[in-house]
Amino acid sequence: MTEHSDFPPFVDLDWCGSHSGEFVLADTRWYLDGSSGRDAYNAGHLPGAVFIDLDRWLSGPASEEAGRNPLPDPEVFARGMREAGINNADTIIAYDDAGGVIAARLVWMLRATGRRAAILDGGMASYFGELECQPSSRPQGDLGARAWPESLLADISEASSAGRTVVDARNRDRFDGSQDPIDPRPGHIPGAVNVPCRENLDPSGRLLPAAQLWEKFGRAGIRSGGDVISYCGSGVTACHNLLVLEFLGAGRGKLFVGGWSQYARALNLPVETA
Repeated sequence: MTEHSDFPPFVDLDWCGSHSGEFVLADTRWYLDGSSGRDAYNAGHLPGAVFIDLDRWLSGPASEEAGRNPLPDPEVFARGMREAGINNADTIIAYDDAGGVIAARLVWMLRATGRRAAILDGGMASYFGELECQPSSRPQGDLGARAWPESLLADISEASSAGRTVVDARNRDRFDGSQDPIDPRPGHIPGAVNVPCRENLDPSGRLLPAAQLWEKFGRAGIRSGGDVISYCGSGVTACHNLLVLEFLGAGRGKLFVGGWSQYARALNLPVETA
C-alpha cells in the first residue's frame, strides 16, 4: 500500500494551522518505565487530540519469540483506530513528548498500510497554547483492516544476515553494551551500525535540518533507505529512523519489529559489543 507515500512524514504547527479541520490529531505518549500515557493525556493534551494506547492498539502480545511490542493483528489495530474515531480517508498527525520517536510507531503503521499520516515535528514542546484535560470524542470511525506489507518488514533471520545495512536506533550505551536494563543480553546485532533516533533531533525536540541528517546517516554508511533494516529495543523508536529516511527522499527501508527484545533472547545467535 503506497498510495499516500507522497504525503510528508513530518509536519509542523504552521502546517497544522494552514490545514485546520483537515486532520485528526493523535496523542501517542508512552513510557518505557511503565508510566501511563493515558494519565499524561488526561492531565493535559493538545486541543482536539484523541489518545492512542500503544500497548493496547499498536502492539500484539509480548513473547520471547516475537519480542516486547510485536505488531498487532491488523483487525485489532483497525478496531483501535475506529474506536478513536479514525476513518480510512483521514489524515493523522501524531505527537508525543519525546520529539516524535514514540509517535513514529503509529505513523509508520498507518503509512505502511497506505494511509496519510505524519509526526508533528517538535510534539508537545512546540505548542505554547492552553492544553485540554477533557478527553476528545469523535464518532465511531470506519478504518478497515489491512495486512502488514511483507515488503516493509524483516524477520530475525534477515536482520541477522549480511544482505542489508542493519541500523540500531537505540541510545549508544545500549548499543555498545555498556548497560541494558531491560533485555537479558547487552550489545547489538553483529555488523549493525548505530544511528540513535533521538540524535535526529535538536535540543528543542525538532527534526535536524536535512543536511545534518544526511551527514549523520552518511557517517553510518547509509545512502539509501531501501538498503536499510531498522531495529531498536522492540520496534517502536526504530520507526523514527525509517520515517527520517523517507523525509530525506532516501526511500523506504524495512522494520525488524522484534528488535533487540527478540534477538537478545535467541541465545543461539551471536552478540557484538563496541
